[in-house]
Amino acid sequence: MNKFFFCLLLISTFSVCAQDMDSIMQNLDSGAEREFVQATFKSPRLVLLQTNETQNKGDLAFWIGHRFGDIGGEFGGSHTLFGLDVATDLYIGFDYGITDRMTIGVGRSKFNESYNLLAKYKLLRQHEFMPVSVTLFGQSNWITRKAFNNNEFPSQNDRTSHFFQATVAKKFSPSFSLMLSPGYLFRAQPQDPQEMQNLFSVGIGGRLKIYKRFSLIADYTLVNGLGRSKDLNTEYYNPLGIGLEIETGGHVFSLNFQNSSYIIENNFIPNTQKSWEDGGVRFGFAISRNFNLAGR
Repeated sequence: MNKFFFCLLLISTFSVCAQDMDSIMQNLDSGAEREFVQATFKSPRLVLLQTNETQNKGDLAFWIGHRFGDIGGEFGGSHTLFGLDVATDLYIGFDYGITDRMTIGVGRSKFNESYNLLAKYKLLRQHEFMPVSVTLFGQSNWITRKAFNNNEFPSQNDRTSHFFQATVAKKFSPSFSLMLSPGYLFRAQPQDPQEMQNLFSVGIGGRLKIYKRFSLIADYTLVNGLGRSKDLNTEYYNPLGIGLEIETGGHVFSLNFQNSSYIIENNFIPNTQKSWEDGGVRFGFAISRNFNLAGR
């Protein structure tokens, strides 16, 4: 439990430091009178991965994500209505913009009955003399379900994991954006006893606008091949998601397909056990609604 509170303190400290840095950067920006690229992506989340976007100052985003069961394969088919009878994960969260570049959030996942805290800071913004934007992201996750046996969680520290990521994004045109997201996962207890404790990952994602408020979105996270052992009791796959993003005023709604059963990075990066090739694809959706609390 000490590690969890340490990470909470770290995120809080990061939030305070980021506000000071944001004030400095704002002063530099105003003097340069630069025009920054807006809306590289339309949502803080793509299919699975976080994007470079943060909430505007004073905005509160209510976000819901849902993952159904396998469409095909051994656990799919008509007897589960192609996965619609099964909910593998459900996420409800709130993200709040402390500044235009700093977001903090809290959420709860059905998987492992876990709670997460997150912080996100837009370090660099794309403009005429800066070809990309860079956003830093940190998230801590705490499992609250009962242990399956006495040896599963020897201490509260074994219930926690922490994920850190940097997202480098570029808006090439009003219709096309790409991002690259290297990350590192710290966890006290892997699901597979033979698995390494911490994992590297590299995510890539993109958005292609196809008609007014409709866009194609996709992301892929490379985990296997980055030092992960190949001799494990469980077979793991790299997460891949493809979807359709719909803008509806204050809402951003996405319909997507992915091979991961889980929603947040601390869960889907180490635990994706389904493959697109064996029917392990599942339908999911995400919807977010912004509420302005700053009176703008």
